[in-house]
Amino acid sequence: MTYLLDTHTFLWAVQEDWKLGSGARDAIENIKSKLFVSAVSAFEIANKYRIGKLPDYRYVAENCLDLIRRLGADELQISAQHAYFAAKFEWEHRDPFDRILAAQAAAENLILITNDSVFDSLSWVATLW
Repeated sequence: MTYLLDTHTFLWAVQEDWKLGSGARDAIENIKSKLFVSAVSAFEIANKYRIGKLPDYRYVAENCLDLIRRLGADELQISAQHAYFAAKFEWEHRDPFDRILAAQAAAENLILITNDSVFDSLSWVATLW
């Protein structure tokens, strides 16, 4: 299976794995899983750390790329297709980070590993927790 980690999933996987749901943990630890972390998550983590919203995640913010590799994941770049789709689909949720993640999961046929129920309203985004 192929997965995209939501930002909080990545944070918890590399720093507080006890917070992961059993399905999330199993998928992340399965050597047959193909894992992706979006470029938007790297931006979200670094930006939120910088403005004080993630004070406990300094190490992750400063070592994000190395931690993605150590987790066995690949970076998922944001394409123009992802950006366009994220901007145009109907969804009352306005968080730009979540919109990009949803668009990437759908466009790349990835299962989004998240415990955020905001994605439940998107029938075209498969999730796992």
